[in-house]
Amino acid sequence: MRRLLDGLYDGAAWLAALMLVGLLVMVLLSIAGRQLHFHLPGTDAYAGYLMAGAGFLALAHTLKRGEHIRVTLLLQALTGRWRRAMELASLSIAVLLSGAFAFYAVKLSWQSRMFNDISTSNDATPLWIPQIGMAIGAVLLTVALIDEWVMAATGRQTARTDDGEALHNE
Repeated sequence: MRRLLDGLYDGAAWLAALMLVGLLVMVLLSIAGRQLHFHLPGTDAYAGYLMAGAGFLALAHTLKRGEHIRVTLLLQALTGRWRRAMELASLSIAVLLSGAFAFYAVKLSWQSRMFNDISTSNDATPLWIPQIGMAIGAVLLTVALIDEWVMAATGRQTARTDDGEALHNE
């Protein structure tokens, strides 16, 4: 199961990286178009879609690598079971919030598909297509937070460091 989950997080990160490359291509096309006096409709919209998709798809991988910004001032002051209880409480709240967000992100994407909602810009993209990246990323973040919760509850090493050494993002 561990290998499957890690593969899922890594696959989403690779997809996010590909979306960032696509974002770069869209920006370069837009710049080249302005310099060479041609216009490719929708490049700005697609750049936005790719940026949102990349951001959401990278969330789970970032969490599992311990790279999310965390305020650990209170956790570092606690020891033993109090620290574990606070960690489980914060992870529980995170699971509930990300689960609610994932639910509504999936619902938004589904409703956009059902209502044939399209972009108001000149590209007229069906909105469920860019929204699916956000929905998948939110679901994967919820899965990763549940994974972290289970690991913390069973006493296994989570994404954070237990030796008190701050990560470079704290």
